[in-house]
Parts: sequence; C-alpha cells; structure tokens
Amino acid sequence: MDFSNAKELLELCDSNKMSISEVMKQRECDESTSSKEEIKEKMKRVLQIMRDSATMPINTPMKSMGGLIGGEAKKLSDYREAKKNISSSVLSRGMMYAMAVLECNASMGLIVAAPTAGSSGVVPGLLLAMQDVYSFSDDKIMDALFAAGAIGYLAMRNATVAGAVGGCQAEMGVASAMAAAGAVELMGGTPRQSLDAASTVLMNMLGLVCDPVGGLVEYPCQNRNASGVANALVATDMALAGITQLIPFDEMLDTMYRVGKRMPVELRETALGGCAVTKSACEACGMCG
Repeated sequence: MDFSNAKELLELCDSNKMSISEVMKQRECDESTSSKEEIKEKMKRVLQIMRDSATMPINTPMKSMGGLIGGEAKKLSDYREAKKNISSSVLSRGMMYAMAVLECNASMGLIVAAPTAGSSGVVPGLLLAMQDVYSFSDDKIMDALFAAGAIGYLAMRNATVAGAVGGCQAEMGVASAMAAAGAVELMGGTPRQSLDAASTVLMNMLGLVCDPVGGLVEYPCQNRNASGVANALVATDMALAGITQLIPFDEMLDTMYRVGKRMPVELRETALGGCAVTKSACEACGMCG
C-alpha cells in the first residue's frame, strides 16, 4: 500500500475502492508491522493531545515564553460568545482553536507537530471546529487525520515542511493542505477532490515567507495559523463544489519546493527579513540592534 506521490495514491484508492484514510492506515500497518487496532490507538492519543492543546488556553490563557502572544484564543472565544463574529461558525471556531494551539506551543505545552510546531494549529483547528458544528464522531475525525497525514507524508517525501528550507509556504501551506484534504474526506468528498483541495491551498499560499519576530515561533506564526484554517476552508468548499485543479498536487508540491529554494535566506526562518525587521517588531522583542 505504499505510494511515492499523489498519482500513485489516487491509483491505489481507485483500484482498491478505498478512501485516502484507508490507504494511509494500511500503509502505516505495513511500514510499522503494527495492527490496525494499534495504529488506531496511536491516533487516539494524537487526537487527545490536539484537543487538549486547542482548548486549554481558551480556559486558562498562557503567556508565551517570548512574551509576544498570550490570551488571543480567549479573546476570540469571548468575541464568539458575544455573537459578534461575522465569519461562519466553523471558521470562527477554527481560528480560535488554531490560535490556542500556538499559544500552548509557545508556552511550552504539549502539541502535535502537524506537520511542524509553527503550523500545528491548522489541522486540529479546522477538524475540531467541524466536529463541534457537525457532531462527527472521534472515529470520523481520526479518519480525517489519516487523510491529512497522507498529504504530510507526500510533502516530507517529495519536498519539505521546514520554514528554513521553503519558507512559511512549506510549513503553513502543507498544514493547510493537510487540513483541507482531511476536511474534504470528512464531508464525503472523493480522494481526487481531497487532492484538488490540497493543491488549491498550495497554490493560494505560494511564496509565503517565514519571518518570525525575534526568531520565536510566536508572531506572526499564531495569526498565520488562523489564516491557514481559512485557506483550507476555501479550498475544501471549492473542491466539494466540483471545481477541479488545473495543476495536480504533485506538480504544485514540486512548484512550492522550487519556489522555496529560490527564496532569499532572509525570508526563510532567519528573522532577518519580513515582519521580523520592522521597527515595531524589533522594539517588541528587544533582540535587534
């Protein structure tokens, strides 16, 4: 059940009449020699960590180690409860959860790198929000996580998820692509639609630089996790509506990788460019000359 690219993944899904999550679960069993039940138990642990990290800062706001963020998720929660939000219920909840996960990470809490610590809020943010709104079971959410994992696996195998290599388009782009693929399957979409959604996300986030203020995974990382949820939602709705992608996922992933390698080093997680060198950012972190 192994696959080296999205084309092979689709062929496995088509020939075996299986979803992306089913193929991915079988691949994990084949690779680790674990049983499906053991694989499921591991994913249960992943989901629980995701849920804890997405909710704890809402109930108990945490100040980050660098002092740049803390309390944003609680503010979004209060804003939602006051019924002032203009975004949809899924998006407003997804933003809240995504920002909470980054707050948890930046205050040394336990998170799931999905695929990285800096982009760890997008996948749980969107999927937990969808569970709240549509009452999906944990088993369904875990299937969506396996589908998301297939996208992350392809990115790791054929490109990068590191901001230091490919910019934030690699971290946030892949995280959002993972979330979109999982969301499409969760809503009953086909494997091809999941990959179309993932391709759309990478296209829409192409060229996003990695410019952490003070070199810390706090700002603008937290805000970008919220926007990553929005990007994933846009791509999910487009795919489910039947809008196909001109450029398939494999080609878009390769494009993202090539664009990332051509980015100046200042825009690849060095804190030497972008938001990191603005006057206000330098004053806030006190690390610039």
